[in-house]
Amino acid sequence: MKKRLNQWKKSPAFSGMILFLGALVVYFLVQYLQAPESFWSVKTYRNFMSLFKSFSPLILVTMGQALLMLMGIIDISIGMQMSFANVLAAMLPQLLGIPVPLAWLIALAATVLLAAVNGMVVSYLRIPPLLAGFAMISVVKGLNLLIAPKSGGTVPMIANQVFDSMIFGVIPFSVILLAVLYGAWVYLAKTPLMKSVYAVGGNERNAYATGINTTAVKVKMYLLAGVLTGLAGLCYTAAYTTGNPITGEIYGLQSISACILGGIALAGGWGNMICALYGVGFQILIQTTVPKIFAMISKTTGVNYNTYWHNLFSDSIILLGLVLTIFAVKAQRSSLLTGLQKQVKGGAAHGQ
Repeated sequence: MKKRLNQWKKSPAFSGMILFLGALVVYFLVQYLQAPESFWSVKTYRNFMSLFKSFSPLILVTMGQALLMLMGIIDISIGMQMSFANVLAAMLPQLLGIPVPLAWLIALAATVLLAAVNGMVVSYLRIPPLLAGFAMISVVKGLNLLIAPKSGGTVPMIANQVFDSMIFGVIPFSVILLAVLYGAWVYLAKTPLMKSVYAVGGNERNAYATGINTTAVKVKMYLLAGVLTGLAGLCYTAAYTTGNPITGEIYGLQSISACILGGIALAGGWGNMICALYGVGFQILIQTTVPKIFAMISKTTGVNYNTYWHNLFSDSIILLGLVLTIFAVKAQRSSLLTGLQKQVKGGAAHGQ
């Protein structure tokens, strides 16, 4: 048991799991303090499950960002690409009279194509991902505003009803979708492609020297990230029944911070998808809980606190979590490297 615990402490997801569990305890504690008489009712469960519907676009964008960050690539335009899918899905039926299902397929395909273009710019033209991301934000924002100068579009209510539904009256549709996509990650993690991804993230030059086509690996991961980003845009469309040309811009930075919070190394080569889920879970719970805490304080003291105070405290907590996670990841990697060096020295001594 102790050995397994020590192994888990060395896992990339350990620091993210601690942050997530801590935030989860605080979330339910605040829920209890707000309404102790109804805490053990179905209402508490439904309130918690509703977070998946509201934040599933951010969760999916974070999953896409994680695939890139494992290679040491940061795409700050990924949130704007999500808005691109959202705008196309909402506006194509209104502007061109295209059937809604076909419009959604076009939106998904167009977002994947956009991600592929971004990947080729980074991989073949050797433009730094950060600069490519800045340029892509401007390009995609311009496209979005040309298609939809303001929020609107045509989204059938059945889409919202399906997305808001509870399977068997217990499990939200969004949870099923996320579980299926995580299952796809579990399969992907066992493929040679992911071994190449970790190799590229660890040291791209060494990966290339061993025969890995690093350019192809990058483009493939951009394509997969594009699929997740497109699905995020469709989820946003179904959840909020509108097309918003700029709402996803902040998702780019939020997804990066969520991945780091979960334990994915900024330089690449360290982490996995569960890290991203822990990180985004922590972020969501903090952003949800802090306003509730201020509401309780206001009720007690009679002093009203605006959203600036909410943002200040929630962002400060997230910043603290980022700092702690970065130090934890560095310590984990140093410990792992020291252990490998000892094994190598021990093997060499044994051979002599």
